[in-house]
Amino acid sequence: MNIVRRVGVPPRERGSMSGQTCPDIFELTDGNFAVIGTDVTDTLDGALPVDAGRADYERIVVITRETLIRAKADIPDA
Repeated sequence: MNIVRRVGVPPRERGSMSGQTCPDIFELTDGNFAVIGTDVTDTLDGALPVDAGRADYERIVVITRETLIRAKADIPDA
């Protein structure tokens, strides 16, 4: 598994001064996506809808609205 490309714009274009500690989205060689975000598993795990589940190895992460909106144009439809 490797990173193919960033989805969206670099953190500096979203206002990060250092560009090193911001949420990001990457497309992987297997077609999946990797997300860098703030881990809020402990906060939101109990608030998941009844039809949502999380395995022990999965984490709930938050990214900014701007990160996802700016990535939208790069996300394939299919």
